[in-house]
Amino acid sequence: MDYQIFKPNANLAPFIKCYWTLDHPKEDVPQVQTIVPDGCMEMIFHYGDLYQQYIDEKAVVQPRSCVFGQLTQPLKIKPTGVTGIFSVRFHHDGFIPFATLPIKEMDDRAVCLKELYGNEGTELEKNVVSTQTIKEKIDIVEAFLLKRFNNETIDRIVKTTLDLLLDMNGQISVNELSIQTNINRRQLERKFSSTIGLSPKQLAKTIRLQTTLKHLLNKEYVNLTTLAHDSEYYDQAHFIKDFKEFTGLTPKEFYGENLQMSSLFYGSE
Repeated sequence: MDYQIFKPNANLAPFIKCYWTLDHPKEDVPQVQTIVPDGCMEMIFHYGDLYQQYIDEKAVVQPRSCVFGQLTQPLKIKPTGVTGIFSVRFHHDGFIPFATLPIKEMDDRAVCLKELYGNEGTELEKNVVSTQTIKEKIDIVEAFLLKRFNNETIDRIVKTTLDLLLDMNGQISVNELSIQTNINRRQLERKFSSTIGLSPKQLAKTIRLQTTLKHLLNKEYVNLTTLAHDSEYYDQAHFIKDFKEFTGLTPKEFYGENLQMSSLFYGSE
């Protein structure tokens, strides 16, 4: 797989984490891949053949272009032919200035750009898919997003709390977050739900597991017990429970072909 990442324009860097492309020839026997939740929404364009995603064990073909909401569980996908993907990966709270639907309603959904932006979304898809160079794709997307940017949706409290969560690698309770940011827990939960699509607790668990996955994939650990301890899980059982919730696998089952795409993403950021 040829996976490349690109930096956004400085004006959009507070909202966009990166752009990435993925190219791969058609496989003789297409393999199901597992995408692990990472707390970030993505705007995806398929300039190759479409992917199937599995919902309740049923295969559904993804739209040519879409914004994928927050994942609350592992997502299983499979290529139908030649892979060609261009994607915009937003920061955890980065999509809210460009949203036209309530963020929470997008959880675990691939929302097509036409549903989000009407005819402008259809035109965006056409222009991005038809251009040949990555620079052209990035320029088209950035012009579209800058035109739609809504500064009023940015929540400073959420941003401050998110920075704290990231600094702590998710290893902080919601009560402690509430105390340190001086905001009522229920109010904090409402703000997170409307701007990120996850509760503070869900996002903290996601961020903590992200950090653990990176150590695991990069083989930066002595053994699983030490890894669980270093990540401040209560015990090994708690670690395995959270790990399986987000990956669909136990830590020992983690290595394998079906996590090839997640391995690419974690290994290159």
